[in-house]
Amino acid sequence: MRIGFLNPQGNFDSKDSYWTEHPDFGGQLVYVKEVALAMAAHGHQVDIITRQIIDDKWPEFAAPLDSYPNHDNVRIVRIPCGPPQFLPKEQLWPYLGTDWANGIIRFYENDGGLPDFFTTHYGDGGLVGAVLKQKTGVPFTFTGHSLGAQKLDKLHPTPDNLAEINRRFNFTQRIMAERMAMNHAARIITSTRQEQLEQYGHQAYHGAIDPVADDDHFAVIPPGVNRRVFSPEPGEADARVSARIDAALARDVPEDRRNLPLVVCSSRLDQKKNHLGLVKAFVESQQLCELANLAIAIRGLDNPLQQRDQLKGEERAILDDVARLLAEHNLWHVITSFSLNSQAELAAAYRVTAARRSVFSLTATYEPFGLAPLEAMSCGLPAVVTKNGGPSESLFEAAASKKYGVLVDPADPKDIASGLIAALGAPESWTYYHEAGIDRVVSRYTWDRTAEGYLAVIEQAFNQPPAAGKLPIPPYFTNPNPENEIPSVALASLYFKE
Repeated sequence: MRIGFLNPQGNFDSKDSYWTEHPDFGGQLVYVKEVALAMAAHGHQVDIITRQIIDDKWPEFAAPLDSYPNHDNVRIVRIPCGPPQFLPKEQLWPYLGTDWANGIIRFYENDGGLPDFFTTHYGDGGLVGAVLKQKTGVPFTFTGHSLGAQKLDKLHPTPDNLAEINRRFNFTQRIMAERMAMNHAARIITSTRQEQLEQYGHQAYHGAIDPVADDDHFAVIPPGVNRRVFSPEPGEADARVSARIDAALARDVPEDRRNLPLVVCSSRLDQKKNHLGLVKAFVESQQLCELANLAIAIRGLDNPLQQRDQLKGEERAILDDVARLLAEHNLWHVITSFSLNSQAELAAAYRVTAARRSVFSLTATYEPFGLAPLEAMSCGLPAVVTKNGGPSESLFEAAASKKYGVLVDPADPKDIASGLIAALGAPESWTYYHEAGIDRVVSRYTWDRTAEGYLAVIEQAFNQPPAAGKLPIPPYFTNPNPENEIPSVALASLYFKE
């Protein structure tokens, strides 16, 4: 089968340029690439279709065609979309249903015919899937990754400030595009059942999809761990990272504590990740302080807590709060910090700290899926993580009452401490979670399993096409001009409906 992945924002090249360095080059690029490669390994021809950029600042994305070494069944296809230079994703909307969709059709007219099926990613890719379905009949799946309504929620909109927020982020176009994608997709792919019910149940999507009544329209397919990187097998970065951790411990903690296990916190500095809650767990529990040290890893800083003046905004504020709490409770002796600057170094740190019988911890207030704990588990590092969101499904099998990690309440430092002690306090407990974590990833959370899930859904939808979507595509997306502009009141009526 010939399958096309529609992903206009961000971009792809053989060197994975700019990944994690720009807000448009986020986790969905890793997702798309890994699923595409895994599908191709099953014998399918796969095209990753993205936007061509002719811009001296972005030379990697100029060629119409590109590829990954040693993956002959995968092409990167770049189609012009609006002006030639790089544009942030929020500025692409006027060009997607016209330039890009029509360019895709023209490309495949000269390439032997359209793909048999499209998978689409984010609202912009989903919109183009709906337009192409209308024009060509080729069905598509929609993977939202994250939806606009939830991002809008976090900005605390009111009827008075909605217009200003919308001017910056173009939520009207995004949410309308997501509604089209949901309504016209052959299937909607979510990572968890919770994502299906909570994200797609938002009132802004009422009338486009019902996550309960339209349950057969959804497929839960979790993303995978890159086990080429996140594996218990030793890697070339292990010795370097081990020496870095030893040096940080010698610098930061007393000699009699340097052989203790570590509670590893390697998430980005974001209030939602709740670093402070993890520190408060050490404040609340003398037993935890006696069992382990806390290790905070930050990209780019050799001594993050002492170099926090090099950070700005929210990142600086978070580490300032951590430092203040440590000083107030005289706990500087239980914490170290160091840099991890790549996925290879992150995986090495997980292996090195697993050898010290340490644990990974992510106490986010909410974690939509939670790939980071699975990456740690894949390296043999047990996970103690938030119960809010995806980890409640990935670390616990309700039907079998089987635990693969420890779930904690991120709002309760005592519960966080208890969870950490449960994993660290007895050798048999640590060994159980060490083994169960690896088994869980291998059996369910690999990219090959993700690809198999997609292929099963695609085969079913291809052989038994669902009914056509009922919502008309707004004229703006196929003929964007002032006359067809979607009024901002359309967003207000969806978002603030009673």
